Amino acid sequence: MARRLFKICIALVLLALIAVGSGFGWGYAQFTRPGLGAMDRDLILAKGQGLRDIAIQLADAGVISGSLVFRLGVRLGGWSRDLKAGEFRFPAKTSMRGVVRILRQGKTIVRRVTIPEGLSSAMVVALLRRTEGLRGEIVQNAGGPGEGTLLPETYHFSHGDERAQLVARMTAAMDKTVAELWRGRAKGLPLKSPWDAVILASIVEKETSLRAERARVAGVFINRLRLGMRLQSDPTVVFGLTGGGQPLGRPLRRADLDLATPYNTYRIDGLPLGPIANPGRAALRAVLHPTIGKDLYFVADGSGGHAFAATFAEHKRNVKRWRRLKAKGAK
Repeated sequence: MARRLFKICIALVLLALIAVGSGFGWGYAQFTRPGLGAMDRDLILAKGQGLRDIAIQLADAGVISGSLVFRLGVRLGGWSRDLKAGEFRFPAKTSMRGVVRILRQGKTIVRRVTIPEGLSSAMVVALLRRTEGLRGEIVQNAGGPGEGTLLPETYHFSHGDERAQLVARMTAAMDKTVAELWRGRAKGLPLKSPWDAVILASIVEKETSLRAERARVAGVFINRLRLGMRLQSDPTVVFGLTGGGQPLGRPLRRADLDLATPYNTYRIDGLPLGPIANPGRAALRAVLHPTIGKDLYFVADGSGGHAFAATFAEHKRNVKRWRRLKAKGAK
């Protein structure tokens, strides 16, 4: 009787081992087989989530077929504490094991925001507030980031990054770019400091959007500064009226040109009080390596560029031509 009972116990143990082995094999197959998702899935996993919540979220989003096998696989692998938070992209048919690998590596989706050249700092702040994936407010001490302190370019970030941190990166990028270009500037420029270069570059940025013209426009202003002529730049007048928060929304009037502001370069000598926008690298380089000729004037030529002149008489002819083109376009 005892011998028979022993055999039964052995048989039960063997059956249990076979069942466990079969279950493990089935679970491993489920854990490693390709997923059922037919398309890539983007998912944001919040900080502080436990394994159970992560598994349920993945299952609800169709990234994995079920949460139980996923949880068991993670626990058996000892990876519970390795799963990162953030925004992840899971390619179509990613296995559960592949999902774990993505979460352990922590390679989140890289987002980007492009800051166009020539925006005011107020406009940059508004753009960042509209940008999805960023969080937090931008400190508004003394009105927020100073004009001319943010470098326009494309910045990469991850979901949940702070807006203030992105502004700090833009500021550091501008400081680095200005310092680098200032060290290699052309000799004999009538600019006393890197900040003068930023001010003038912001004016050049607003005067022309053509890369090929920037150095020549800069040359006109450099010539005027050397001769003690007023810059007479319309964009500086506009900034004096609006503060850069929004476009003027109408053509400049004669009364605007007569209005005394620290930015009205029709009324003041030399550079305005500060930058009127955030200039890009190309405008900064143009100011520090201008095309120096005899030009002292320029006016729109009707094709998106400008007609340049060395004398006032020639400039008046260019202005008359531009007015004729405007009049034809208005008909």
